[in-house]
Amino acid sequence: VQLQASGGGLVQAGDSLRLSCVASGRTFGNYVMGWFRQAPGKEREFVAGITWSGGSTYYSDSVKGRFTISRDNAKNTVYLQMNSLKSEDTAVYYCAKGRFGARTGLYDYWGQGTQVTVSS
Repeated sequence: VQLQASGGGLVQAGDSLRLSCVASGRTFGNYVMGWFRQAPGKEREFVAGITWSGGSTYYSDSVKGRFTISRDNAKNTVYLQMNSLKSEDTAVYYCAKGRFGARTGLYDYWGQGTQVTVSS
């Protein structure tokens, strides 16, 4: 499986961005997809995850209510809609394929990352 993330950029606090992650290779639809982020000098942290059917989503407390994860299995794409962005959301964002949960060790395929910078 290859994952290609895109949609990052430089925005101001309070703005919105939508990240996309396109998967290619083996079947996309049967896996949990997640978004993680890593800020400079910090460990990679879980942001959001979504089950294969899209029926279950889960979020870190820091983004709950502001970010929404969704997926379109027909397009092999997972999205992360980010609203009300804050400076502390600045990080490289990674999409990943894996199993249900927030630990990085549960995810076995990772995209290359897309930079999100939020200016205050």
